[in-house]
Amino acid sequence: MHDSSDEELIQRILNGEGERYAILVERYQDALFRHAVGMVGDSDAAADLVQDSLVKAYTRLHTCNEPSRFAAWVFRILRNRCRDWLKNRRQHTVELRDDTATTGDHEDPVAVLERTELGRVVESALARLPEAQREAFLLKHVEGLSYDEMAERLETGISALKMRVMRAREALQLLLRDVV
Repeated sequence: MHDSSDEELIQRILNGEGERYAILVERYQDALFRHAVGMVGDSDAAADLVQDSLVKAYTRLHTCNEPSRFAAWVFRILRNRCRDWLKNRRQHTVELRDDTATTGDHEDPVAVLERTELGRVVESALARLPEAQREAFLLKHVEGLSYDEMAERLETGISALKMRVMRAREALQLLLRDVV
């Protein structure tokens, strides 16, 4: 059943086999989470946003007019949730991190520190990009989507997306030029 198309699964879900929605969740939650983390910069908030989006998608599944494009549809739900969260970011707290919890005993502490510090610098640089550029950059270079796939998800023209990715790269190069 895991090899069923989204369209087949949605038809079965709408016909009363609600437990099949778990297959769609499993299929898309990791990519949705990666995108949400990149957009909001907070893994706890991203997990909540993905969960909320998947629940909304389930409750509104009957409104998905093109079940074969479920991935793009649920992505747009998440995208709107992320935008709302960013608009209200003043209300959110800063994520507490324990970088030492993820390191092994055999790793060089200096290398671990450099890697985590570089990650913070890159995260900070990404956060400084305009939302549209950050989103396009993440989809292209983190998710590895083609411009056609990006255009479908973002409902934007390919030339505009290419320009956003190029401008994001240029901005990141400027922001990170003294770091690397």
